[in-house]
Amino acid sequence: MVATAVAAAVTTPVVLLSAVPAFADTKPAAQTQDQKTDIDALRRAVTKAQAAYDAAVVAYAKAGEAVDALGKSDNPLVVAAADAKKASAEAADAKKAADAKLDAAKKALAELPADATQEQKDAAQTAVNEAQAAADAAKTTAETKAAAATQAQTALDDARVAAVREVEKARQAKEKAAKELEAAKKALADALEEEPGEECEITKDLVTSVTGPKKITAGTSGVFTFRVTNKGKVELGEVGGYAEAFNMSDDLDKYLHLTWSSATSPKWQAVDEEEGFSSLSSLKPGKSFDFKLKVAVDAKAPAGDGVVVAGGAYINEDGSCGWEEKGSYAEFGIVKAAKPGKPGTGNGSTGGNGNTSQQGGQSTTPVNNGTSGSTGGSLAKTGAGSSTMPIALAGGAAVVLGAGAMVVVRRRKAGADA
Repeated sequence: MVATAVAAAVTTPVVLLSAVPAFADTKPAAQTQDQKTDIDALRRAVTKAQAAYDAAVVAYAKAGEAVDALGKSDNPLVVAAADAKKASAEAADAKKAADAKLDAAKKALAELPADATQEQKDAAQTAVNEAQAAADAAKTTAETKAAAATQAQTALDDARVAAVREVEKARQAKEKAAKELEAAKKALADALEEEPGEECEITKDLVTSVTGPKKITAGTSGVFTFRVTNKGKVELGEVGGYAEAFNMSDDLDKYLHLTWSSATSPKWQAVDEEEGFSSLSSLKPGKSFDFKLKVAVDAKAPAGDGVVVAGGAYINEDGSCGWEEKGSYAEFGIVKAAKPGKPGTGNGSTGGNGNTSQQGGQSTTPVNNGTSGSTGGSLAKTGAGSSTMPIALAGGAAVVLGAGAMVVVRRRKAGADA
């Protein structure tokens, strides 16, 4: 996932937090609006292709798991087939026993002596009649059990064939998605070759974390803390960040609204697509700076899953620049408000976070390496998991890392006098 995110780092659209001139748009005058539009379209194409490929990889893995499951002894279809086979065998044995008893009764009747009394003859005939009835019933049961066993085995065989077909279908879809992703990346790379400028480094010295509420009630907002930490040994010049609140479902995205604030910019500000945010000061080794990210959820938002993704970047006075190796994220659930007269969700206006502060600042509190504790994690560790979140987070990683590349590369291109 790290390789995937880094490969997509400079190829994705950006959503940056606004209002700090140092990280603002410093696009070279030589770049036309048409060129920018074309490149943005190519970035969007890469993002979509990456998300499609990630989804195809997950689908292929799940298809393989389905085949494996049908080979396990505790699989319901396997259990049903085994039970039906056992019942059929037992019914067949019972039929054999009943047939043998019938044959014995018939033989006893046939071997009665010529001087046998009528009472003996009647008893022998009764035994034959009862044995015949038992044999007939055993035959019916055996036939029914055999049919059930055949049906259960057929269901298992059909499921296995269908599962194998799904694996092949998923494999083909994955290969197609991989080719489309490669083509989209190549198209963007070819377009970017026409743009001047140097690349900024990916650094492990700059790490971030995002922490916040686990749930946000529709119609309220939740406040997340985005912490940028310098874990290196040298002072970094101007440090900034970028973030987005999103879900892979467009129907859910339109209900999420992200704003930010900090100690140096205490007013909540809307997200802008062309600017980044900054600490407005250098960041010494071992120090941290906090920003607040507020996710407002419309009252009409349906229940679902969301995520806040973020990443950090820096620019020094000598023009050197970079972005962090790993982004960070925090997952949250969107829940509907309780109807009047019914128990509430207990989340409150901040989705249960309880932290409504809108200021960040310098901090010496240690943070983990790009993770967000119990509510999030490193964007490089978004592998397979429940629901659709692994796919969503994979796309988010590319978005925020791409944002970092855009901020610092633009700044780099503008030159030392920008």
